[in-house]
Amino acid sequence: MINIAEKIQSKILVIGDLIIDNYLWGECNRVSPEAPVQVINIKKETKLIGGAGNVAHNLVTLGCNVNVLSVIGVCDISSQLRELFKEINLNTDYLIEQKDRITSKKTRIISSQQQVIRYDIESDEDINKDSERKLLNLFKSIVNNFDLIILSDYGKGVLTQTITQDILNISNLNGIKVIVDPKGKDYSKYTGAYLLTPNKKEASEATGIEIKDNVSLEKALITLKKNCNLQISLITLSEGGIAIYDKKMQIYPTVARDVFDVTGAGDTVIASLGYILSKYTNIEDAVKFSNLAAGVVVGKIGSSTTNLEEIISYESSLHLSECSEHIISFDQINEIVENYRLQNKKIVFTNGCFDIIHIGHVKYLEKSKKMGDILIVGINSDESVKKLKGSSRPINHINDRACIIAALESVDYVVPFDEDTPANLIKIIKPDVLTKGSDYKIKNIAGREFAREIKLIEFIDDKSTSSTIEKIRSL
Repeated sequence: MINIAEKIQSKILVIGDLIIDNYLWGECNRVSPEAPVQVINIKKETKLIGGAGNVAHNLVTLGCNVNVLSVIGVCDISSQLRELFKEINLNTDYLIEQKDRITSKKTRIISSQQQVIRYDIESDEDINKDSERKLLNLFKSIVNNFDLIILSDYGKGVLTQTITQDILNISNLNGIKVIVDPKGKDYSKYTGAYLLTPNKKEASEATGIEIKDNVSLEKALITLKKNCNLQISLITLSEGGIAIYDKKMQIYPTVARDVFDVTGAGDTVIASLGYILSKYTNIEDAVKFSNLAAGVVVGKIGSSTTNLEEIISYESSLHLSECSEHIISFDQINEIVENYRLQNKKIVFTNGCFDIIHIGHVKYLEKSKKMGDILIVGINSDESVKKLKGSSRPINHINDRACIIAALESVDYVVPFDEDTPANLIKIIKPDVLTKGSDYKIKNIAGREFAREIKLIEFIDDKSTSSTIEKIRSL
């Protein structure tokens, strides 16, 4: 499994239909006297980028360099769309305007966390020939700037037969993978893609095979692979996970715990697949990662995105993560902390040598974690330990010590440091809570000036690395 804590620096181009997902949030206290319908008193309105824009937004939150190529209308909805692009730092350089089009806007009315009704405003006919020509010429001029192409087809007319086939042919000639979220029953226009991401219903309609068991599922996968000349055949199975066919069929089960809203989950799947495949070729790693990402977003309401920190935390909560995913560097910690602050998470920091792990360490870290949402542990490097404890220490190498601490359920991240004290690390993190053992005096705690609050934690009597070493030596 790849280390998902290591951010992938890649450039991805998303091409497809752009949509505004509009949410009207309210409450219902009565039925209309005019008709037997609910009267919703709207309290709040939320606008999000949907369709191909939601795919791009997912990639942005994962840390990719993303551009979007599409055709939009000359209308008020398009103006709103451009503003939404600016809010998430997506540029609008590759948005082509067509005068007679209306950009799609889907409005959902939500009451008591339930979608009551949806109404749409949009143009869904194919873009005209002039827009096709402009889009294709622009694509030819920029294709080699990207590591991977994602086609997000919502059936609103941007990805015409001609455009889709030309994009695939040009990309394949330049050795660039194209992955597609398909639409409709005729998948012939996607021939030559690296993979498609239909769900079970869509795959059944496209292949004419009723998927009712693993035998029919494998048959549908093979049919898609053959008919569309795919490198990998893939079908998403909702709560059943994801099935792929390379040389044989494999099913990767879902890891979602709570499902509140599946809106945009397909966008998250293709975005997370693209994120991994833009750098790696291991489809197994890509599918496992996308399953985790989808598991996060279906636990939210609305077209949602996720980031690496949420995915790592979610994987850890499922007891599926590897300890190496929680060991990070000074260079990574600042961005990770900033992301958690945006989520209003309370950050706790502590530090130590953690040479021979014992119950005192475990209980100390558990108590530290209870003081906030995210626990970051600074751990002294081998050279740092030698300066503090003498030439005979540490007993265990920094990699071993860091991995053991990172594997504890209470710990979210471990950051090794070389200095005698973690003051510089604490300065970067600026924790909400800094914890230390009760044998410390607050005025002597390094980095205390960078923390909002200091908490001293009682140790368990007679539990220490030094006493453990002495006990072993006396045997």
